[in-house]
This record gives sequence, C-alpha cells and structure tokens, in this order.
Amino acid sequence: MGGGRKVVVSALQFACTDDVATNVATAERLVRSAHEKGANIILIQELFEGYYFCQAQKEEFFQRAKPYKDHPTILRMQKLAKELGVVIPVSFFEEANNAHYNSIAIIDADGTDLGLYRKSHIPDGPGYLEKFYFNPGDTGFRAFQTKFAKIGVAICWDQWFPEAARAMVLQGAEILLYPTAIGSEPQDDGLDSRDHWKRVMQGHAGANLVPLVASNRVGKEIIDTEHGKSEITFYGNSFIAGPNGEIVKSAGDKEEAFLIAAFDLDKIKYKRLSWGVFRDRRPDLYKVKTGSDILFKARPGPARPESDVACMVLFFQCSNAWLPVGERKLSDLSICTVGLAGHPVSTSLPWHSHDACFCCQTKPNQASPIIMLC
Repeated sequence: MGGGRKVVVSALQFACTDDVATNVATAERLVRSAHEKGANIILIQELFEGYYFCQAQKEEFFQRAKPYKDHPTILRMQKLAKELGVVIPVSFFEEANNAHYNSIAIIDADGTDLGLYRKSHIPDGPGYLEKFYFNPGDTGFRAFQTKFAKIGVAICWDQWFPEAARAMVLQGAEILLYPTAIGSEPQDDGLDSRDHWKRVMQGHAGANLVPLVASNRVGKEIIDTEHGKSEITFYGNSFIAGPNGEIVKSAGDKEEAFLIAAFDLDKIKYKRLSWGVFRDRRPDLYKVKTGSDILFKARPGPARPESDVACMVLFFQCSNAWLPVGERKLSDLSICTVGLAGHPVSTSLPWHSHDACFCCQTKPNQASPIIMLC
C-alpha cells in the first residue's frame, strides 16, 4: 500500500546584484541546473530580481514594483517552466493600483499561471522595513494543485507563524515552500537567527508531516538610507526538510547552490494519516487563536442586558481554571474576544463579577490576567 508517487524538489540560493537582468539570468541558470538533476518543483528565493530594498524607506524604491499582469519576469519563467516541464513559484514586488504587495505567482509545469499568493505577515524592524512598501496580503493562504503535487507557498516572515503552515496543509498542501530574504540584524551584530529560523520551519514540517523547502539568498547588501548606510549579510542556509522535520539537504552561508531531494508523497500521505494529527484536531477548542493573546473567561450566570454592563474589571486566572464548577466545566463556557483596549465588548454573553478568581480565590496580581464584566 502506498508508494509510487515520487516528486523531486529543489531550493535555489544565490547572491543578488541590483540588476534585474543579471539576477533573472542567474535564477534561470540554476533552474536549468536543478532540472538536469531531476527536479520537478524548483523554488527561487524571495524578491530575487534585485537587492532586498526594504533596508531603507525610500519613495523611489516603489518604482521597482510592476503589475502582476504581463510581468516580464513571470512571463519569462512561464516559458522556462513550459520548456523544462517544471513548477516554478516566482516572487515579485507587485503593484496593484494604489496597493503594493510582496507576491508570488505559481507557474505549473506546462507554463500555466495557477494564481497568486500575497504575503500575509509584513515585518517592520531595523533592516526589514516592509510595512513601508507592502500592504498585508489579501489572498489568504492557499494550496495550488500542480502537475506533481499540491503545494502551499508562503513568504519569509510568514514562516514564523504555525497557523500559516497548518492552513495550507488543511487545504491539501503536500509540500510547503518558503522563499526568503533573511540575514544579519543591522541593529545588533550579535544576533544570529539562522538556527532559530531553521528550527521553526522544521517544526512546521514535523507538525504537519509534509516536506518543506526554504530558499534564502546569500551575500552582503548595502543600501543607502535616510540615516546612512545599512548593511545585511544574508546567511543562506537554504534547506529541504522531510516530513519528520529532519533536514534532508542544506546549503552553507556563503555559496551559490541548488539543493535536490526526492520524496514519495503517497508514502508520506499514509504516514501522515497514521499519526492522526489531523484526525484528532479540536477546532472547537481553538477559538482563542482568533482573538487576543490573553485568554478571557467568565463565570456562568444569568444573561444581563447591554444597558446593565457598566464597566470592566481585571481578574486573574489560576492554573486550575479548567476544574469543574458544579456540574459544568469552565471549558464549556464561551471565550470572550474582548481585548484590554480598542476591541469591542461582547455584552450578549452571561457575566458575573468577582473580587478574586472564581476557581481558587486567587487575588489579582498573583497569576495571569483575565477580563470580566461587572
């Protein structure tokens, strides 16, 4: 049982110049090299047409954006994909009327453009000032059916969020791909995130029992900013992980590379099913992930009219908060999506106020905060 549906994936890694033609030619050369070694799905790094310009906030850098329709690099990669019979996700800076996105087009093995994903999580920190350029993506996480496999593609900062990986696999993604541009931190020479970066994505592969491909650039890039020169040394370390989260192939931190790894998707499918991590999911208990980072609970009580809700009182939740209360369990109660500030209050739920934890009588400031209405 199982076996037989093989796919060969590849991650590319190279240093970018700030010349589009040069970078696209390098990408094409490496795509051809990976194809010669049998690759079916080939991932190029994030925003590979030029330098990672987000080190600076400069108006002129918006000129690097182009519309999705008839984008010259996408058109070239469509021809290449059709010629070689390979799948190529193509990262680019997208202009869409007054909006701009960090986007990727998924090109199938016959050259067909399967559609677009726009980066959902947009970072904003020293050297990685993407919020200046990119609107938050509006496509949602997607899975694309290609000739060789159903793939999920997310972009760089997305890779730090397990919800993104799970959302793609829930839609049937059999392989996760993450084009990336990450390296040193201009504000802190001592901060090296490479091992953390790799472990997080290895966790996505292991938690979802799917292979994962990460492609990063190498080289030092210096950008003139409004505060002087900013410099990032991109640390490469592109890798391919197996469905246990194990690293199957990995590149170094300086050299140009293309990585190749083969997987039996049917074998992995049956292993994923046998582990039961999707069978045993409890989405009814995951509502907290759609709200604040603070978990809110309320003691059961009679419903109160909205006009009777006068104020909010800060309480604290003890470690025994899931103990039974009479014949009901607190886990049966509604989860409040109220935030500490700036969020609407759901006043249609039953609430009671208390001067201590309703479970163990812990007083405020002795445990983690919750909110109740009085």
